[in-house]
Amino acid sequence: MAEYINIKGQNIEVVASDPANPTQGQIWYNSTSNTLKGLGVSSVGSWATGNNMNTARTGLAGTGTQTAAIAIAGENPGGTTGVTENYDGTSWSPSGSLVTTRQDSAAAGTQTAAVNFGGGPPPVGLANTEEYNGTSWTASNPLNTARREFAGAGIQTAALGFGGTPATTATEEYDGNSWTSSNNLNTGRSILAGAGTQTAGLAFGGGPSTAATEEYNGSTWTSVNSMNTARGSLAGAGIQTAALAFGGGSFTTATELYDGISWTSNPTGLNTGRSILAGAGIQTAALAFGGNLPGASNATEEWLGAGSPQTKTITAS
Repeated sequence: MAEYINIKGQNIEVVASDPANPTQGQIWYNSTSNTLKGLGVSSVGSWATGNNMNTARTGLAGTGTQTAAIAIAGENPGGTTGVTENYDGTSWSPSGSLVTTRQDSAAAGTQTAAVNFGGGPPPVGLANTEEYNGTSWTASNPLNTARREFAGAGIQTAALGFGGTPATTATEEYDGNSWTSSNNLNTGRSILAGAGTQTAGLAFGGGPSTAATEEYNGSTWTSVNSMNTARGSLAGAGIQTAALAFGGGSFTTATELYDGISWTSNPTGLNTGRSILAGAGIQTAALAFGGNLPGASNATEEWLGAGSPQTKTITAS
């Protein structure tokens, strides 16, 4: 039988821990776990467990990217909070708290230029809007319709807020200073998820339990193909033509991908099923954090889309 060294011209490296930056096709033996591993390319997406947030919470808002995300406000056993944390792709760091504590709010933008709006505490709906510069929050002009449990999309200077409790269709656009009412959603709902931009937005899922999906063109909403799994209290990431839906419902792990036409269920879901969680990132590199297990969670997971390099354990089968 041909040996690996004769085929590849090199020995398999024996290491105590997995290499920090392996190259595609590299194979090594981990002497600590006694496993043979290699870096390959995945045919489907999967979630990997990341480092926990410092503050466990549910009903939080999130925005940013997988390597530069923000976790905003929420509820924990101590009550409604304004706690903010920044994620650098590895760990979470505390940052400046919101001016007004809240839960069930929405957010848009980046880690250094975000906007947070609406929220609770329940059963009250707030209209408060605040802008974030990467370290601190500043109050801005309020929403026209006070609400909570709704979704956001876009950037700090061009954000979109839609839906909310009690099952409203209300849609508003933010220009970095003030909010303007726009055309309503076709399906009124709360605890929904959003993705995309102010001129190409996406609304999906929501309560009490719907799979309805709508696309926004900067003026009006159009109903499109529904998700495979109806649910509220879910999270989302991505853009209108490449979105990701995950979690929600009765602590589901379900993950679905949207290509601008239809939704496809991923064979595997979140490692930890949960609802009322937050999301950030894009369809190929997303982040899921916080939520209800039941009970407030600080769990963080990173999504690697199909085609991403992934470390795999090599077995005889």
